[in-house]
Amino acid sequence: MKYKKSISILTLLLLVLSLVASTYGIFSSAGSGPHQFTTLSGETIQLYGKGIYKNDSVSGAEQEIAQDIVTLGLGIPLLMIALYLSRRESIRGRFLLAGTLGFFLYTYASYSFLTIYNSFFLLYVILMSASFFAFILTIMSFDMKKMAGHFKPRMPVKFIGSFLIFIGVAILIMWLGRIIPALMNNTVPYGLDHYTTLVIQALDLGLIVPGGILSGVLVLKRKPFGFLLAAIFIVKGFTMLTAITAMSIRMIIAGVQSSFAEIAVFTVFNIVIIFCLYLVMKNIQEPPQYVGWKSIIKQGKERRL
Repeated sequence: MKYKKSISILTLLLLVLSLVASTYGIFSSAGSGPHQFTTLSGETIQLYGKGIYKNDSVSGAEQEIAQDIVTLGLGIPLLMIALYLSRRESIRGRFLLAGTLGFFLYTYASYSFLTIYNSFFLLYVILMSASFFAFILTIMSFDMKKMAGHFKPRMPVKFIGSFLIFIGVAILIMWLGRIIPALMNNTVPYGLDHYTTLVIQALDLGLIVPGGILSGVLVLKRKPFGFLLAAIFIVKGFTMLTAITAMSIRMIIAGVQSSFAEIAVFTVFNIVIIFCLYLVMKNIQEPPQYVGWKSIIKQGKERRL
């Protein structure tokens, strides 16, 4: 794998710092608790009032803590596994690494730009930067001429491509359905709270929606770059949708007003994207030099004999 050393260093840095950020985000609790705050638009909201996210709204803090839980419980273990497999020249591992790095990039870009300024600001920026450059280097490590050969001919590209296009269009409609009425009525969009702009919606509409649709179209045409993009978006989608599901659960428990339609949509998407991830991983062909778990176990038995 090209850039193996650089990718490993950046990923290890990411693992250590994200462990610190997510653990502290979950367990920090100093503060007086929720209290009211009047926004620039004259609305009264509840600030969380505890821990590292004390100046975020209750809704925002609950989502950030849920994100930290998924990062700690799923993102970090997945990144460790992906790094280990990719260093053993596993194609599955490299795709998994690229997609998981995409999850970390999206996560800490949103923390850098959305979370109310706190003592971890520079840590978020370092995490965003490390995940960005590790992500770019991982993508550059693939040989596009060999990309199509990494996937079995029977891979169900119609189902995978169509779903990626569908989910991109669905997210587009969902966010525009929240933003356009507010623009037309000159009102504050739902969920803005005391934040200055819609960072998540900007990331989704500017990057995730067009990227998802493009990857779906390209994989339907069996284009080499389409296979790479589709794998990345599916792994990233699996981790991110799991985080959104966790956010929804925490918000409901905390009594935060939530859009149950959006929660239901994202939950269904999460289930389908897990199935898509299974299909992608199942249909990847490992290179001859890759020594899998079965071969390692077999070699161990032969040595003992």
